[in-house]
Amino acid sequence: MNRPLLFLDVDGPLNPYAAKPERRPDGYTTLRVPRNDAHEDDRGPSSRRRPLRVWLNPEHGRTLLQLGFELYWATTWMDDANRWIAPVLGLPEFPFVDFGDVLLQERRDGVHWKTGPLVDYAGGRPFAWVDDE
Repeated sequence: MNRPLLFLDVDGPLNPYAAKPERRPDGYTTLRVPRNDAHEDDRGPSSRRRPLRVWLNPEHGRTLLQLGFELYWATTWMDDANRWIAPVLGLPEFPFVDFGDVLLQERRDGVHWKTGPLVDYAGGRPFAWVDDE
């Protein structure tokens, strides 16, 4: 029998990005992730912006692996979660949901924009979804 899927977001559930910036929570380590140079904003190329600060608790990886789920990234980090997040947490690479054209696109019906792709990706299998929204 297949284990249920666990779709996991990064920012919020694993990275307490809304915590007070001057006080890293106990047990967390700081990771500095360079911003993607391919994007620009109203301040110019993102390479001029400071790296993204991410706080991660390495103990969370061990806990996640003990849950009995098949783990999948369900985050705007997509495959970058395997590059930046998984190593700090001591996790292997996980499949990720590629949100493609619906990435951050609000739906008129009020349903969260990740819902459709996650239901489709699960393909009828039972799943849990951990997200901060």
